[in-house]
Amino acid sequence: MAQKTAPRKTAIVLLSGGLDSATALAIAQDMGFACAALSFRYGQRHLVELDRARLVAARAGVIRHEICDIDLRAFGGSALTDDIAVPKDRDEAAMEAEIPVTYVPARNTIMLSFALAFAEVMGADDIFVGVNAVDYSGYPDCRPEYIAAFERMANLATKAGVEGHKLTVHAPLITLTKAQIIRRGLELGVDYSLTSSCYDPTPEGHACGRCDSCRLRLKGFAEAGTSDPVPYVGT
Repeated sequence: MAQKTAPRKTAIVLLSGGLDSATALAIAQDMGFACAALSFRYGQRHLVELDRARLVAARAGVIRHEICDIDLRAFGGSALTDDIAVPKDRDEAAMEAEIPVTYVPARNTIMLSFALAFAEVMGADDIFVGVNAVDYSGYPDCRPEYIAAFERMANLATKAGVEGHKLTVHAPLITLTKAQIIRRGLELGVDYSLTSSCYDPTPEGHACGRCDSCRLRLKGFAEAGTSDPVPYVGT
């Protein structure tokens, strides 16, 4: 008699449509998880990322992909959700000098909370998020201590946690450079041409090449010894 294959564990993956989240999804699948993806329409100016999230999710064959609506433009306070100019042409020293105006107040906490609810409904004990504390723009909710604190809270605040189903928040990219992330993604077959990282893309979805996110992305591809396959303004 053939042995039955144990069902794969389910994981929730926060999928923005950017380079990092696409890599986090590939890593989760490589670890053997059946992945459900969660994206957000939160009032961001770079809505093209949701089109890319759909493409990445479809390419990966996720078991479910939800796009939730949250109106963070109601609060504003960020260049991504308000009529504030996106910083351009900054060097790394300027990026690291202060928390930039592209920081969206409490965004990761809000999105992880939604992922936590989704995980309980899906019977998932694992959440993957593509935050990075090395090549990033100074966001406080991309640090290891934040992820650890959220995981502790999650296990105190949920029915699953109270009943002994420990929830783990995975941040597999958190100590990697952008080049290391790209190399790992390429090893796993991530098609980065489907992704978008730009904070201020054209209406056609072309990356500006000048915002912090574009500059870090381009630097990562250069250090990884390969070219970025997405279109940029002027190319």
